[in-house]
Amino acid sequence: MAGSVNKVILVGNLGKDPEVRSSQSGAKIVSFSLATSDTWNDRASGERRERTEWHRVVIFNERLADVAERFLRKGRKVYLEGSLQTRKWTDQGGQERYTTEVIIDRFRGELVLLDSRNSGEGESEGGGFGGGSGSSYGGYNSGGGGYGAPSSAPRQQPAQRSGGNSSGGWDASGGNGDLDDEIPF
Repeated sequence: MAGSVNKVILVGNLGKDPEVRSSQSGAKIVSFSLATSDTWNDRASGERRERTEWHRVVIFNERLADVAERFLRKGRKVYLEGSLQTRKWTDQGGQERYTTEVIIDRFRGELVLLDSRNSGEGESEGGGFGGGSGSSYGGYNSGGGGYGAPSSAPRQQPAQRSGGNSSGGWDASGGNGDLDDEIPF
C-alpha cells in the first residue's frame, strides 16, 4: 500500500460542556468527551442492549475552537471529522500513561452542529464549520462557516472544491432529495 489514512468520523452527544484552555503560544484549545452508542437485540434473551463508547476530542483549530466554546453544551449532538492521535504523559504518581484522542487540527477536520440551537430536539439545523485552509470537507466550505439558519430559511448549496468538482459531501440538513426511500435490508 502506497499510503495510509488516519480519519475518524463520529456522530454523538457531548458528555459535558467543553473545556477551554490556551497553549503556551496563546492558541485556544478546546476539549470535550463525545458519547456514541450502539444498540442491538440480544439473540439469547431478545432484550434490547446498548453500549456507549466515550471519545476524547481535542480541537486545535482556532475557528472551530471559537465555535465549540460558543455553541457546544452538554447533550448537544455533533458530527465531527478528525484523526486519531495517542499521546504519552506522566501521572502524579510518576507512571507513564497513554491517551488516545480524536484531534481536529488547524488544517484538517470538521465540526457540524446537528441539533437545533434552542430545543436540543435533534432537528439537524446545525451549521457546518470546517477546519483548514480554504479546502472543502463534507460539503461545507472550511474557510469560515457560520451557525446554521433555522430550517425556515432557504438552504444554501454546498460549497465546491477548488478544482470545480461538486463536493458530494454529507448534508447535515437531511435535504438530499435524490435518495431512494426504500431501505435495502
